[in-house]
Amino acid sequence: MKIKRLLLVCLSLIIPVVAFANIRLHFNKALDGSFWTVVALFVVLVLVAFIVISVRFSHFDPLLFPIVVVLNGIGLAQIYRIDFAHQKAFDDKYAFAVRGQLIWSVVGLVLMLAILIFFKDYRTIRRFTWTSMFIGLVLVILPLLPSVGAEINGAKVWVSLGPLGTFQPAEFAKIFLAVFFAGYLTANQERLKSAGSRIMGLQLPRIQDFGPILLVWGLSLAVLVLQHDLGTSLLFFGMFIGALYISTGKTSWVLIGIGLFSAGSLLAFKLFAHVAARIDIWMDPFNEAVYNRQFSGSGQVIQGFFALANGGLFGTGLGNGYPRLTPFSNSDFIYTSLGEELGITGLFAILFLYLLFVQRGVGMSLKAHSGFEKLLASCISFSVTLQVFVVVGGITKIIPLTGLTLPFIARGGSSLIANWAICALLILISSDAYRVDETKKFVVSNKQISPLLQGSSL
Repeated sequence: MKIKRLLLVCLSLIIPVVAFANIRLHFNKALDGSFWTVVALFVVLVLVAFIVISVRFSHFDPLLFPIVVVLNGIGLAQIYRIDFAHQKAFDDKYAFAVRGQLIWSVVGLVLMLAILIFFKDYRTIRRFTWTSMFIGLVLVILPLLPSVGAEINGAKVWVSLGPLGTFQPAEFAKIFLAVFFAGYLTANQERLKSAGSRIMGLQLPRIQDFGPILLVWGLSLAVLVLQHDLGTSLLFFGMFIGALYISTGKTSWVLIGIGLFSAGSLLAFKLFAHVAARIDIWMDPFNEAVYNRQFSGSGQVIQGFFALANGGLFGTGLGNGYPRLTPFSNSDFIYTSLGEELGITGLFAILFLYLLFVQRGVGMSLKAHSGFEKLLASCISFSVTLQVFVVVGGITKIIPLTGLTLPFIARGGSSLIANWAICALLILISSDAYRVDETKKFVVSNKQISPLLQGSSL
């Protein structure tokens, strides 16, 4: 079994390494020392991480880690390629992007290993349900503080670390809030299931149970209004509504949540110019007045459309596109640069990897033996899915454009490190869930065999 898992990890390494080599040969016609250094560092770290996971856990999800390795590797390769789009030499001022992303990948892998090695019993975090809520709220508020907050491209979602750069605390807040949602909903599951009045065939919850949803609704609106960040606002509220539905099984909670968020967004659209600008871009990006705005124009979205159209079904091939024409093509709009060079076929393959990721997360939640584990695995898996939907939906005009990054792929240390931490939590949960599942199968098997042994002459 471990040999098969090792083969899966090796296969997951082949894809990004081949992409790296293809890009390097396209631009420099040779695989020089810097290429082998980057590849060797990434491969060694991944293999060391796999060995640690295999030694420490006898049961763990065999697909989760390889999926993340592929996504992270594709992101590194594409950022590496986009550096060349600006200056066709690796040792120039643009090279910091891929080097920085490689460093953050290393930090993310090390953090994952630290969680797996030193976090002996993850179930103890349930005792810190309310502490997690407090930490999550503090992380959300941090960018608003004048001494540490930093506004970049109109969004107040960053915290300045001086010479170390900036980080986005909301990426880590989603983990702490997921722990809070799982702990709170597990403790109050039966009360939230209690039926209220029935309206038009829909069973509504009781009035006294509306407190939590109104609190999270208020938090999401505060993020939208004060931080100018529609994506994070939708992520937090959607994550809570998803966890609420999984916990109670009530469709009414989902409909109420959609209604509250829609009403809040409509109010923000009427009252705040930055929200109205995003809606204008969504509704009519080809409008000349919207396109030519000095700030909050639709030029980035339109260039993204052209990039996706240029990619067609199979793409132009790595290195043959024009990602430099789209602003932030290595971060917010990396999906369009991948679409141009890999085509819709490549994009579907990437989306399938995300779908498989969430399927593994939901699958292990079904096997988990406690309500808290089930909700935590579902909540953090759903957060990744929702983030992908928000990013891809904004770029393809399904929903208004947001400022979130594509998990594991887009440039950004905060997102990458936080998502590697999510991977570590899911590996911990899967190890416990699958071990319990194997134990149950063994007990059932013994019960079936025992009568045969009793009747045997042996």
